[in-house]
Amino acid sequence: MEFSPFPLPYLAISLATLLILTTPKLLTEAKTSPVAPGPTPAPLNLTAILEKGNQYTTFMRLLKVTQVGQQVQSQLNNSYDGLTIFAPTDNAFNNLKAGTLNGLDAQEQVSLILYHVLPRYYSFVTFETASNPVRTQASGSNGVYSVNVTSSTNQVNVSTGIDETPVQTVLYSDFPLAVYSVDKVLLPYDLFGPKPPAAAPEPADEAPKKPTKKSPAADSSPAEAVTSPSAASPNGRTVGWSFAVGLGLFGLFCMGSRL
Repeated sequence: MEFSPFPLPYLAISLATLLILTTPKLLTEAKTSPVAPGPTPAPLNLTAILEKGNQYTTFMRLLKVTQVGQQVQSQLNNSYDGLTIFAPTDNAFNNLKAGTLNGLDAQEQVSLILYHVLPRYYSFVTFETASNPVRTQASGSNGVYSVNVTSSTNQVNVSTGIDETPVQTVLYSDFPLAVYSVDKVLLPYDLFGPKPPAAAPEPADEAPKKPTKKSPAADSSPAEAVTSPSAASPNGRTVGWSFAVGLGLFGLFCMGSRL
């Protein structure tokens, strides 16, 4: 019978000892060895997303003029809730009534563009759980600036109280940013709704009236008017005839005395 130079029990003990001695070293090398970094995701660029759509020139210009575009980029880097943007097409702006944009001052244009930005990320699925009214980035001390969102299986509609439009195309949808194309400019009720009638101005205090000069006839008292009757009145003619008759009789009496 042949015998192995290394009996099996001794071989097992040797392997176990070797494993015990080398395991801590392997663990240490695994912890200290550098891990190859994965690919860095490209930063989100709203302008690039809109340029790719090739029909949002006016909206891009307003984002730049109002500096809302810079605000959106900053929030994307610091927001935990994300953002949702409704991007009106160039045709949507062309269909506005003439003078609509020029009739807004600088602050109102900022509010109009911020009205197209929701302060959280909405996918088509999460639109179904949105609680109306939905606040926009324009909401603040100048007004509520909210929209109503209705969702069905394959359709999402956005209503402002002035106009309503369906959400047509998904330009980008990956947290933290969703960009949707719309065929109408969303007109906030706070800017384009009927204005309350202006309050009537309070009447000015009237100045005291100056006394007007009266004619002598107007200054005469009623008593004077009675004691000086007009010759045209009946009482005046009676007094005149009595005086004439008395004067005639006095003359005849004097003539008789002379005779």
